[in-house]
Amino acid sequence: MAAGEARWQGVVGRELDFVVQPLRDAARIRELLVPRVEYTAYALGQLEPALFARTRWFWARGATGTGLVLHSRGGLGDATFVMGDPDAVAAILLIQPGSAHTYATCQPQHLDTLKQVYRLANQQPMIRMSVTADQFEAAEAVATTPLSGVDIRRINSLYGSEGGPSYYVPEHIDAGVYRGVVNEGRLVAIAGTHVVSRQERVAVVGNVFTHPAYRGHGFATAATSAVTEALLAHCDTVVLTVDPRNAPAVAAYHRLGYREVCQLVEASAARKDPSGLASALRRWRAAIRGRRYDGFFVTLSDN
Repeated sequence: MAAGEARWQGVVGRELDFVVQPLRDAARIRELLVPRVEYTAYALGQLEPALFARTRWFWARGATGTGLVLHSRGGLGDATFVMGDPDAVAAILLIQPGSAHTYATCQPQHLDTLKQVYRLANQQPMIRMSVTADQFEAAEAVATTPLSGVDIRRINSLYGSEGGPSYYVPEHIDAGVYRGVVNEGRLVAIAGTHVVSRQERVAVVGNVFTHPAYRGHGFATAATSAVTEALLAHCDTVVLTVDPRNAPAVAAYHRLGYREVCQLVEASAARKDPSGLASALRRWRAAIRGRRYDGFFVTLSDN
């Protein structure tokens, strides 16, 4: 196998060449993401200046198309986002696999690609839903209250009510938009955000949770409605992800005006090459081959 080539299980009886380049220009990245804003909303949110400094972006072009990979570092852990042609994504991940442990978001067609680089756990098919201001239908039945970092103790208590740990800090809450439902002085339901970008006018709703003893009363729907309404005041697109098997949640989001736009998969990912030595060697070889292209030259081969 020639220097810079890599075996790839998804490639059968062929060799595919790709040029992989790091992206540092936010405007160029935005051009790639905006056409698929509902899927790329989280990645677009990472263009906020405070978040952009903690990201690494890579783009590949080759015979089968183009692909993009984002590796980001955040307060709740590292994340990896991929989009585009699976072979182009493969070329990037072979030389830029990111952190030893990350939380991956992809579409179903990327799963085989990710499995070559990572061991995936808690793999969860999800549907992405999106709403705009003209589609939104507010839920009015239950009163909600804004939450901030000063509420962190009762927020963590609520998230930990099923026995698992909760590690939110005030900064997480203050950086997003959070609304809660209080019943007899107790916080019993909450909804918030994974990312909010006034600059990009997008937001991702998440962290929706109701205490087990208070479910079935529409509290989570009310909190999600309040968060969505607040976000739509300065965002053109608001999205969320939901387990398609959670029929009550899907129905509730439909009532708020959310509509399904695509399928995706979320998973905890552990790099198969934890030391990073193999990917570093491939990266070094690809850099030598790619000097004339101002990037890395990667060949996927099964020979």
